[in-house]
Amino acid sequence: MDSNNTIVAISTATGSAGIGIIRMSGKDAFKVLKRIFVPKNQDDKIKGYTMKYGNIVDKDKIIDEVLVSYFVAPKSYTKEDMCEINSHGGMVVEKEILELCLKNGAELANPGEFTQRAFLNGRIDLTQAEAIMDLIKAKGEKEAEESMNQLKGALSNQISKIEDELLSTITAIEVTVDYPEYDIEEVENRDALKELLNAKNDLLKLKSGFNKGKILKDGIKTVILGRPNAGKSSLLNAILREDRAIVSSIEGTTRDTIEEYININGITLKMIDTAGIRQTENEIEKIGVKKAKDLANSADLIIAIFDISRDLSDEDLEIIDIIKNKNAIIVLNKSDIMQNNLDVENVVKKAGKKVIKISAKNGDGIDDLYKEIEELFDLNKISADNNVIITNERHKNQINKAISDIDLAIDSIEKNMPIDMTSIYIRQTLIDLGEITGKNVTDDIINNIFKNFCLGK
Repeated sequence: MDSNNTIVAISTATGSAGIGIIRMSGKDAFKVLKRIFVPKNQDDKIKGYTMKYGNIVDKDKIIDEVLVSYFVAPKSYTKEDMCEINSHGGMVVEKEILELCLKNGAELANPGEFTQRAFLNGRIDLTQAEAIMDLIKAKGEKEAEESMNQLKGALSNQISKIEDELLSTITAIEVTVDYPEYDIEEVENRDALKELLNAKNDLLKLKSGFNKGKILKDGIKTVILGRPNAGKSSLLNAILREDRAIVSSIEGTTRDTIEEYININGITLKMIDTAGIRQTENEIEKIGVKKAKDLANSADLIIAIFDISRDLSDEDLEIIDIIKNKNAIIVLNKSDIMQNNLDVENVVKKAGKKVIKISAKNGDGIDDLYKEIEELFDLNKISADNNVIITNERHKNQINKAISDIDLAIDSIEKNMPIDMTSIYIRQTLIDLGEITGKNVTDDIINNIFKNFCLGK
């Protein structure tokens, strides 16, 4: 990436819309703009955080009537001179304006290059840059809240606090190494051990939130499992409140998976309706049954559905066996036909899972199912207000590395190794943490992160 050039891209999604935004940043941004923009007010003075009304022109031809926002360095998103052309939405108009910018000296931005410049120019750190993309891609309210929390610097502040503790420790250790005539090594070892244990505890707290963070970011992969005609597709339709899946009295109607997303208490659930579990000679249905079992093995949650109006079959017993060691909720369907079936209820209760009676046809019991999902995953306790929740796999991996290196430092003290060995392990821990915020990070990592951003951000 050449930070000296002026970059441009369309920042709004492709398609018809009320407005479209073409964003431009770099030392020549205003020069390029001046060649294509004729403001109604001919005042040439440029002030940051202002807008001008006028026309985008190609020679004597008016392309569009626009508003242009001005951001003067360093008070802009990229800390460079920057402008945003607010045009009418539409692929033709936006592309014409983009082409005019390119023809007059700008270069097409790479995906995420505006945010990459914001990072390289020191406006944000790497965790905040990643939080921007997470915010854009958020599928649920709480994921968006946590992304905003990290964009405000919550994770950076926690990492900075741990880094300060480690720097204080390493400073004290190096005083001992530099001035051996002072008999303070034993005291420093004891203090260093205490501070390292505190830092490790802080990192373990961050790491412990990753499972909740994974739920925030990826949602809960939820597989509906049952034998044919147990009511899987009816349950999916009841949850979605629309006829998404085909419902039929003919067994084996669902042969492939149907996937939809729902939102419970700000958390996304990826609902997957699967083929009915049974023995079959139909080759296509066999593939569907195998796929259902494979999905159940990788699911975060299984909703195992049984028909309370029928006796349990061998397929039902197989499903009970599948869910024994998994997060699962048992649903007894068709309560509108039969409220109680003690033979069925006594068997399913042996699986040790919560049992809920519903009528997928009437929608009865669906709210009880939602409440049980909330309790099973502690959805009410996942809050972005009080604690930093790690949502990024890269951050978790770096925290694991930091914990391993702190453990080596602790071990070196407990085994009375030379104190400068402890210093080496602490320095490596600081390098591990620096890769999270971007203080110590390779170009390859930076490029890999920003290539996943959308164009124009």
